[in-house]
Amino acid sequence: MVAGGALLTFGGRSHRPAPVAIGKTIRWSSVPQLQTSAPPWPSESSLLPQRLRPSGLDALTMEGTVLHHHEHLDLYVNGRAVTVPALVGIDQQAGFLTELHTHDASGIIHVESPVQRSFTLGQFFCEWGVKLNRACLGPYRGRLAWWVNGKRMHGNPALLPLRQHREIVIAAGRPPTTVPTSYAFPLGL
Repeated sequence: MVAGGALLTFGGRSHRPAPVAIGKTIRWSSVPQLQTSAPPWPSESSLLPQRLRPSGLDALTMEGTVLHHHEHLDLYVNGRAVTVPALVGIDQQAGFLTELHTHDASGIIHVESPVQRSFTLGQFFCEWGVKLNRACLGPYRGRLAWWVNGKRMHGNPALLPLRQHREIVIAAGRPPTTVPTSYAFPLGL
């Protein structure tokens, strides 16, 4: 169970699916019940067990401490901000979380793994059930605009490796008037 942002546990790991090869795209056809409505997109925690294998993430009973960093994600659809919800990657009912998760709706992605390995933005979107590639954000089709720390990027944002304190911005349709270039992470993150 999750209480106050911490996972209360009674044990160790519970499941280890085959990892996704970093640099490979998510096979979106294998992700159950992708979100196809307009935002906001809920966390859909009840579908997390079925999304573990396609995401290459693990069901953990506690946050990992070997790899621990945070990114911030801002999403826009036609110039309007879209909330990244609390509890993406956390299934309170089943009592587990993944290496990539959110505790609140601040847009902070927590990367907390018991082993040193690489993770991508696509893995986070896969567990959330929101399709992401160079031409798609959820149900929105067409070329996306995206930035990392204010620098315009090209290619598939789902392949972006997650790294400490990156400010990631993705826009479908009209971009925001001002693109955030950084995020003021709370002390200790």
